[in-house]
Amino acid sequence: MTEKALRLGTRRSKLAMAQSGLVADAVSQVTGRPVELVPVTTYGDISREHLAQIGGTGVFVAALREALQRGEVDFAVHSLKDLPTAQPEDLVLAAVPEREDPRDVLVARDALKFTDLPRGARIGTGSPRRMAQLNAYARAHGLVIETVPIRGNIDTRIGFVKNGELDAVVLAAAGLNRVGRSDEVTDFLSVDTILPAPGQGALAVECRAGHTAQDAALAAELAELDDPHTRAAVTAERSLLAALEAGCSAPVGALADLLGDGQIVKEMRLRGVVGRPDGSALVQLSTTGPVPQTHEQAMALGRELATEMLAQGAAGLMGERAQ
Repeated sequence: MTEKALRLGTRRSKLAMAQSGLVADAVSQVTGRPVELVPVTTYGDISREHLAQIGGTGVFVAALREALQRGEVDFAVHSLKDLPTAQPEDLVLAAVPEREDPRDVLVARDALKFTDLPRGARIGTGSPRRMAQLNAYARAHGLVIETVPIRGNIDTRIGFVKNGELDAVVLAAAGLNRVGRSDEVTDFLSVDTILPAPGQGALAVECRAGHTAQDAALAAELAELDDPHTRAAVTAERSLLAALEAGCSAPVGALADLLGDGQIVKEMRLRGVVGRPDGSALVQLSTTGPVPQTHEQAMALGRELATEMLAQGAAGLMGERAQ
């Protein structure tokens, strides 16, 4: 008798299905069981409003979590950057697999790089974080650009460039890599120019907290997919976001990376940025410490940097800080 298939809850988008497929293969190898994808429609998928207006936080996640809580799926895969920073008590983040490229990329007409775009170029993005940093970089380097709010999947966004409506769009490198379209990238934006969203490029594998023997066994098996360095990095980034009391649509960028010489990793550097979407003001700071060995140490690194950023006036730049 073949083992019953595990049900993996995923958003319906092409990108979500692709990344969930990668996780499904890995889970099959670990558990020896077939995995079937169960597509779930989320509010973020059907709403045509801009993400910043519908609240950003959790709009792609709530329906998947409800399916998990109702037992309709056994586990779910999220883009980590979509997850609210507060974790429900009845669900557990069983694994954060090794991170993809965290950078943002430009897909521009005529294979142009960011610094080669014509004066007044129209650049599409739905992210206040990207707008803030693109506009700040342009101001600092004498470039004249216009950031245009857009929504939609990868096809829709790249379509705005192909049909001449926009000169360029900014997307996440990880998403294009996962759907096999990285050859369309015209410029990789250095993290020194644009810090990614907290958790960008990482996936979150979530399941029910071990209330039953089955749940506990599945959580333990899924944990084999966990990459400790990725988890430490994204935990620090998300701790920064939480301590700034900012939703995942707020203009906050963060990246934790490991520093070392050769093969020996010695420290973790956490960089954070908050800015006004028009780029007129940015608070950008970094802190470096020993590589966190525990969840609490990674959280502390994020809180420490958030405290410094708030002292530099970060709260006034976010516009939607929780009261």
